[in-house]
Amino acid sequence: MSFGDPNNPYGQQPPQGQPGHPQQAPQGVPPQYGYPQQPPQGAQPQYGYPQPPQQTPPPYGAYPPPGMTGMPGSGMPPLAHWGQRFGAYLLDALIIAGPMYALGFIDLAASSDPANAGPGVFFIIGWVYAMGMAIFQLYKEGTTGQTIGKKVLGISVRREADGAFLGFGMAFVRKLAHILDGIPCYIGFLWPLWDEKKQTFADKVCNTVVIQVPKG
Repeated sequence: MSFGDPNNPYGQQPPQGQPGHPQQAPQGVPPQYGYPQQPPQGAQPQYGYPQPPQQTPPPYGAYPPPGMTGMPGSGMPPLAHWGQRFGAYLLDALIIAGPMYALGFIDLAASSDPANAGPGVFFIIGWVYAMGMAIFQLYKEGTTGQTIGKKVLGISVRREADGAFLGFGMAFVRKLAHILDGIPCYIGFLWPLWDEKKQTFADKVCNTVVIQVPKG
């Protein structure tokens, strides 16, 4: 039986490309229609390839996304309680005024007549220090949300609307607004004890809140 005999089932091979016979893609040739394609390494997935959802992080200084366990306000971190605020205030007062009074006592001890002694050199140096430290603390509160005392206690002053820092000017206005807290028998300083947002009168006027942040 010859090679070309049609009765010989082994005599000829079906030509490539006939129906019913799968074809293999040649080496080095990109797969065409009929061959499954895979996206190249490092390329962005195109239409037809599922893409994982991406979450945009909150802008610097803004509150974290809603869903945190905390106090009133969507996305607002936990608010500082009254004890934290009072502790930070005492620490800041000690840092600012402590050295001034200590230097003043040195003047009194060195005076021959302490009862009638006026401000001496050491007291003046202490007063200059106190003024400089007070301005520095105010600057830090406006630009970072924290004085030294607030940083130690883990609290920070922010704008209520977006969680941003106040800036030096608004921090100075807030400091002046604390006068309102002291007018009615200092009740404004105690207001955070029962207020829903734990705000003093100055916080309400300036639209600020004090939140808890990591210490240090």
